[in-house]
Amino acid sequence: MYKLITTDGAAKRGEFHTVHGVIQTPVFMNVGTIAAIKGAVSTEDLEEIGTQVQLSNTYHLHVRPGDKIVKQMGGLHKFMSWKKPILTDSGGFQVFSLTGLRKIKEEGVTFRSHIDGHKIFMGPEESMQIQSNLASTIAMAFDECPPAIAERSYIQPSVDRTTRWLERCQKEMYRLNQLEDTINKSQMLFGINQGGVYADIRIEHAKRIAEMNLDGYAIGGLAVGETHEQMYEMIEATVPYLPKDKPTYLMGVGTPANILEAVGRGVDFFDCVYPSRNGRHGHVYTNEGKLNLFNAKYETDDRPIQEGCDCPACRRYSRAYVRHLLKAKEMLGMRFCVLHNLHFYNNMMSEIRKAIEEHRYAEYKKMRLDGFNNH
Repeated sequence: MYKLITTDGAAKRGEFHTVHGVIQTPVFMNVGTIAAIKGAVSTEDLEEIGTQVQLSNTYHLHVRPGDKIVKQMGGLHKFMSWKKPILTDSGGFQVFSLTGLRKIKEEGVTFRSHIDGHKIFMGPEESMQIQSNLASTIAMAFDECPPAIAERSYIQPSVDRTTRWLERCQKEMYRLNQLEDTINKSQMLFGINQGGVYADIRIEHAKRIAEMNLDGYAIGGLAVGETHEQMYEMIEATVPYLPKDKPTYLMGVGTPANILEAVGRGVDFFDCVYPSRNGRHGHVYTNEGKLNLFNAKYETDDRPIQEGCDCPACRRYSRAYVRHLLKAKEMLGMRFCVLHNLHFYNNMMSEIRKAIEEHRYAEYKKMRLDGFNNH
C-alpha cells in the first residue's frame, strides 16, 4: 500500500508498505543482480549504508543457481540474509539486451543462456513462477523492452503485446499467491509502461494499465538509446496518466542528475548499475561531480573521497590510499569505491525526501545540479 505524505510541485514524498517493511520514497534501489552487489559488498554493508530496497535479476537467478534452489533455501530473503524489501525484475530487459540470442512470439520468448547456451523459454507465466519461487517483495511484469528509438510500426504492436502479457502476469500471480507452498503469498506486481519516444503511445498505454489496479507502475524502455531530453519529455508526458496513489518507478535510471530531474517529474523508485559499475572502475561520486581516482593528481591527496561523508571509506581512508589500492588491483579499493557510491546515492535520496517534506525541492535540485555542473 502506498501512502502519499506530501507533494512539492510534481515531486512526491511517500511511504510504500510491504510485507517486508516500509519503503520511504523517493528511493534508490541498490542493484544486486545475482543476489549480491558486485564489488564484494555484503548484506551487513548494505544495512550500514542505509539501503532500503535491493533489486535482483529474475533471468540471472533462474540460470544460476536456479530459482527452484532459491525456493528450497527458503526464498531470496533467507538465501542472502536480507530482511528488507527486494524487487525482482522480470527478465524482460534480457529480451532486449540478448538481441542476438532470442526469438519473440505471442506465447513468450525463447533465448539462449549466456552461460552455457542452453535454450530457455520465458513467457508471462514462467516469469511469474520464477519470481514466486524467489519470493521477492515486488515482482515486475514480463514485458518487451523495445529500443527507444525503434520505429512506430515496431513499437505499437510491441506495446499491445506487453499489455496482453501484463494481463497474463496478473492472472498467474493471483493463482500463485493462493498456492499452499508459495513462500510469499503477499507478493506484489508492478506493471510496466512502454512506448519508446512516442508520447501518444505511452499515454494510451498508461491509461490502459492504470485501469488494472496493480500495486505499482514502472516506466520502462528509457535510458536505452534516446537523449536525456527525450527521456524527460516521456516521463513528463506519462506520469500524469499513472495512478497518483501508487508508486511510479523509472527503470534503470540513472545518474544523480537524472534522478533529480525525474523526482521533480513525479517519480518514486529508481535503480541503476552506475554507482556499483563506476565504483569498480575507480569512478566516485561527490557533490562536485564524478572523480576518476586513477588520475595522477590524487596520488598524494590526503582528503577523503568526499569531505563530511560518513561511508566506511570516507570515515578512515584518503583518496591517495584508495587510488593506491585500485592501481595495485587490490579488491579492497574497488569495494571502497562501490560502498562510497551506494552511500552517496542513498544519502542523496534521504536529502531529496527531506527537501520535498520542507517544500524546497526546486532549490535543493538547483543547488545539487549547480554543484555537479560547475566542476
